[in-house]
Amino acid sequence: MRLAARAWNGLLIGLVTLFLLNVGFMIGAVATSSFARRWLGTWLPEGLTTGWYAAAWKEFQLDHVLWVTIEVVGAVVLLSIVLGVPAAYALARRDFAGKRALLLLFLLPLLVPPITYGIPLATVMYQVQLAGTLAGVILANLVPALPFVILVMTPFIEQIDPNLESAARVHGANTWRVFGHVLVPLLAPGILAASLLVLVRTIAMFELTFLTSGPDTQTLVVALYYAVFAAGVRAPQSVDAMAMIYMAVTLVWLLIALRFVDPTQLVSRVNEPARR
Repeated sequence: MRLAARAWNGLLIGLVTLFLLNVGFMIGAVATSSFARRWLGTWLPEGLTTGWYAAAWKEFQLDHVLWVTIEVVGAVVLLSIVLGVPAAYALARRDFAGKRALLLLFLLPLLVPPITYGIPLATVMYQVQLAGTLAGVILANLVPALPFVILVMTPFIEQIDPNLESAARVHGANTWRVFGHVLVPLLAPGILAASLLVLVRTIAMFELTFLTSGPDTQTLVVALYYAVFAAGVRAPQSVDAMAMIYMAVTLVWLLIALRFVDPTQLVSRVNEPARR
């Protein structure tokens, strides 16, 4: 038994190591290519340069693309928090008919592949002339972001003692004061965690953005796709430089998110039965 367990553990470690090495070599190849002056049929490139980053910035209009990405991500994060936190509070504090069905409805955009509902969503947006606009891209990305915030914030709210709210009301605080002076400070870690995770998710959201964006409303991930597959001849080094910029932006925000997010807080706990 011990021999079999050791063999199994060794196999798992080997597979994980092989996977990490494969990913590392792929990223290393793209990174090296983005700095290579010329790299054809040799182990190492013939000289290094940062010129491809400047070329990619100019060729793909990355200043405009990054600004659109900031606008979309910022609006999606803000709207999902403003709308999602009160909705999560209602789900955490109230029991009503159809609550489980509503929770299942919120789960669907997270469980179903985005392309499944993205195509009919884009069709509706084209009919109402929202597709191709910045507002349309924001609304499309809000579809999975809002349920995500609700599901993340609900366990945070459940862990707050309702007696704190009752005490504040006894001392004359109205609903807005209770929410702003009692709940928001206690929910600040959860709001920060949800905001950062939605930010990373929105930056990487390709399907919905691709289906609803236009030439002037492409985020970085969609612009990268067009740089790779659109018609025309492009230097592979400039495309690789753009890919490295996208990976750097996503990785920085992901590391920030992991710095502030405690994964154990994202798991909804089972409420203890109320004491009589």
